[in-house]
Amino acid sequence: MSRVRPRGEEIRRYILENVQHNPTGISRLASDHFSITRQAINGHLNRLVEEGSLREKGKTRSKTYELAQLVEWSKEYQLNTSAAPEEDLVWREDISGILGPLPENVRDIWAYGFTEMFNNARDHSAGSSVGVSIEKTAIATQMLIADDGVGIFRKIQKAMNLLDEKHAVFELSKGKLTTAPDRHSGEGIFFTSRVFDRFNILSGGVFFTHQFGEDEDWLAERKTPADGTAVFMSLHNHTARTTKKVFDQYAGGDDSYGFNKTVVPLELAQYGNDKLISRSQAKRVMARVDLFRTVVLDFKDVPTIGQAFADEVFRVYAKEHPGVDLVPVRANAEVRQMIQRILAAAKEDRGAKPDASSEENQLT
Repeated sequence: MSRVRPRGEEIRRYILENVQHNPTGISRLASDHFSITRQAINGHLNRLVEEGSLREKGKTRSKTYELAQLVEWSKEYQLNTSAAPEEDLVWREDISGILGPLPENVRDIWAYGFTEMFNNARDHSAGSSVGVSIEKTAIATQMLIADDGVGIFRKIQKAMNLLDEKHAVFELSKGKLTTAPDRHSGEGIFFTSRVFDRFNILSGGVFFTHQFGEDEDWLAERKTPADGTAVFMSLHNHTARTTKKVFDQYAGGDDSYGFNKTVVPLELAQYGNDKLISRSQAKRVMARVDLFRTVVLDFKDVPTIGQAFADEVFRVYAKEHPGVDLVPVRANAEVRQMIQRILAAAKEDRGAKPDASSEENQLT
């Protein structure tokens, strides 16, 4: 099955989002909107019918189109038995068929996301069962994978001796985090969260979410914690996105497919009204980032940082890890000033004359 090109994605998305209100005039509407022939639009309509996204009625000029019916499906799998199902078998025997016709690149994304998340539940949840639910419309597909185990954030917190579940989410947002390094790379959750339109994890007292195209993750706390882990994934059925494009965003510039870049959202390191001021906070922020060659430190919504925090990150850590490129971004004027001050001091330590203009260029 062929992939969707970006132009084709835009046209088909427009058709699907407007067909309900224009069942007889969608061809003319789309033709006028994109300034292309009716014949070209009819080609996209035919493809959408073939894929099961649209249904057509009538013939020639009386032909009308409507969105296909929803697909709703769910199944529970037992995990606390010797015959706990492998994720690839569940994908092949159940999920792939339920998803139905999809472009190759879209199916690849679902294969990756489902197998990674189902395997996490199977290997790490310590639960007795995991349920999978799927809803598919002509526009998008949604999937929920929920287990009754210990909870992913609680498990990370305990395994890494972290402060709380929120700290576990912060570490998870960096990537390359796993409680079983002999069996997992720690890249699965990170990349899955980046490749879908929307990715949510609800576990314990924490709700974690990431939307495609956003630079940061979002975090909310629940008043009443719950057991288990629920993972929600959503994807447009006609996206031109590929797993390779997303992987390449975090790979090095040497044609390596390694996971060499991470974005650290400093906002998640703040607790309540606490400011990022201490060396201890800085050490927690910088934990494990030496696994990457490029570390983007995102200061969005960080009002201020202390001298000790900045010194620990931009002078002490940078000196101890010369192979790690620290890139601060989206810092406000006050934070930029503090970082520039520390960078200037670090240059003086090395016997180099401070260059204010070059320091400014490092802050984007």
